[in-house]
Amino acid sequence: MTITFKELKKQIEKKQIDTVLVALSDMQGRLTGKRVTGKAFLDYVHKENHFCNYLYAVDMEMYTVPGFKSSSWETGYGDMTVKTDPNTIKVLPWLEKTALILGDCFEGDGKTPIQHSTRYILKEAISKANSMGYQPMIGSELEFYLFNQTYDEIHHGHYKNFKESSWYIEDYMIFQTTKDEPYMRDLRNGLLDAGVYVECSKGEASPGQQEINVVYTDALSMADSHILIKNAAKEIAFKHNKAVSFMAQYSNKACGSSSHIHNSLMDMKTKKNVFADPKDKRGMSKIFKSYIAGQIEFLSDISIFLAPNINSYKRFQEGSFAPTKAAWGVDNRTAGFRLAGHGNSIRIECRVPGADVNPYLSFAALIQAGLYGIENKLTLEEPVSGNLYSNKKLKEVPKTLREGIELAKNSKLLLKIFSKEVLDHYIHAAEWEQSEYDKSVNDWDHRRYFERV
Repeated sequence: MTITFKELKKQIEKKQIDTVLVALSDMQGRLTGKRVTGKAFLDYVHKENHFCNYLYAVDMEMYTVPGFKSSSWETGYGDMTVKTDPNTIKVLPWLEKTALILGDCFEGDGKTPIQHSTRYILKEAISKANSMGYQPMIGSELEFYLFNQTYDEIHHGHYKNFKESSWYIEDYMIFQTTKDEPYMRDLRNGLLDAGVYVECSKGEASPGQQEINVVYTDALSMADSHILIKNAAKEIAFKHNKAVSFMAQYSNKACGSSSHIHNSLMDMKTKKNVFADPKDKRGMSKIFKSYIAGQIEFLSDISIFLAPNINSYKRFQEGSFAPTKAAWGVDNRTAGFRLAGHGNSIRIECRVPGADVNPYLSFAALIQAGLYGIENKLTLEEPVSGNLYSNKKLKEVPKTLREGIELAKNSKLLLKIFSKEVLDHYIHAAEWEQSEYDKSVNDWDHRRYFERV
């Protein structure tokens, strides 16, 4: 459950909670942090704590990447100050006597926000929206694969011979998901008890693929919940002697796993959805149309924020339910942007991000792009209908991380929504990921060249 600091204090004093996870999101969208004793948390850690600033200068392997201006051997890899946000306290029922609290990152002085920290980047986008009178509302759907193997078994089996939890497609199938229910029920109810408003889970479009949906909320709360959902899915799978993967494309023989992002803007005074206009033939306000136009305009440029990994781009295949075109359609799942809902629930669904996305960065990029569209009164073209995969006239979604990097480096638009420091930081991270892949020797090389070259 989500509780107040006062309630947490009582539970610690009654020894109902003895461990507090003080955590934050790293660049990859993972929970990182410390397990703090309840006593130390109450005595002083709740005010501030210190983490090494290299947490925003490491790759997926936690390798200290050279070349970052903010943190390096030259700067000595100093500390950053982490101040906890009391609005994020949650009791985690799947971990014994444990609570979680998220923090915001500041320089060593404890006053200056770290510009490239992911939560700060999203907060800046929200602040921009607030200054215009809007509250960004987000709902992110997450898909993943469930395996009847442990992480250790998969690793020591060299990531071969996966045993998905089903041998047939289980999209909306009740019987197969009944087999998965001991795990999925624990995940749904565990998250619900931790204060994440879960709506449902369902089977998805490939054997072993699952989806979990949560009720939309404000953008920051949704991003905080998003990273907790992924962490909980892994921890609860571990307890069930299973494993899950949020890779965007875990196998070339299976559907990719997405993180569809539903977004809208609420008027901060009236609390109504500013995207709705009952007088319009599609129920869309002018603000809404400009917002979508901004996101479409920026889609290629923000690619590294929506698809941050090499693997992210392997999901963009025709006929896969992953988009390949930077266009919008009315309830059309072949489009990069899908108009969904009606009346006060009308919204735009960005179908580009995979389940490997960092929610803070993707939400921030989409919000900023949409706000740019509103400020500049961009005109939205008519929706595209039919099978967009076969429409050769439409602009393509970037196909590789290398292409995404070049688009970001040469973009004339990105500096209008992100600071140069933020762009330099995340472009450098993407370039490192690409360079590591370029020099790797993998199974594809062995299978293709080992005997036959």
